[in-house]
Amino acid sequence: MKKNFFDRFADQAAYFAGSPGAFIGASLLVIIWAATGPFFKFSEVWQMVINTGTTIVTFLMVFLIQKAQNKDSKAIQIKLNELVAAHENANNRIVDIEDLTEEELDQIHKFYEKLRNSRNRDTSKEEE
Repeated sequence: MKKNFFDRFADQAAYFAGSPGAFIGASLLVIIWAATGPFFKFSEVWQMVINTGTTIVTFLMVFLIQKAQNKDSKAIQIKLNELVAAHENANNRIVDIEDLTEEELDQIHKFYEKLRNSRNRDTSKEEE
């Protein structure tokens, strides 16, 4: 399957942003910026350089990281759905559960808590 430009760019940018090289590069930029403070007499322009640069990078990275996170979440959901669908005793109601409302998720969570508690009681009785 061929990826579009933005998908490829977002994948590569997210991968690079999490690399040691990116951290070292960012750290070096901050060190260089700080070291040039005396040369620029710690002026407002000198401070604005780092403030503007970090703000722009942060703003853009939010979107790239969210794109990567969305893709990862979708892939995990598909894998989980496959596991649920493949297990003959599984409850297929929970396939695509991520599409439910928060209240519906709370109801299902309570159901599984009750189920777990009843199984724990049954296990305790068997051990006695």
